[in-house]
Amino acid sequence: MREKTVTIEIDEQGNSSIDLEGFQGQGCAEVAKAFQGSDTVSVTRNKREFYAQASVVKASQKQA
Repeated sequence: MREKTVTIEIDEQGNSSIDLEGFQGQGCAEVAKAFQGSDTVSVTRNKREFYAQASVVKASQKQA
């Protein structure tokens, strides 16, 4: 199983960013939401791993 890492950075102005490694698909979104709490998100950038699970599901649906 691949190791999962969460990196949180907070700058001098109080702006924060979160980087998730080792997560795929909706698992990534769920972890990010848990860290977000009641804070507002201004920018979201999904990595290629976010879409990996969705493409596997589509491929298996086409074969059925």
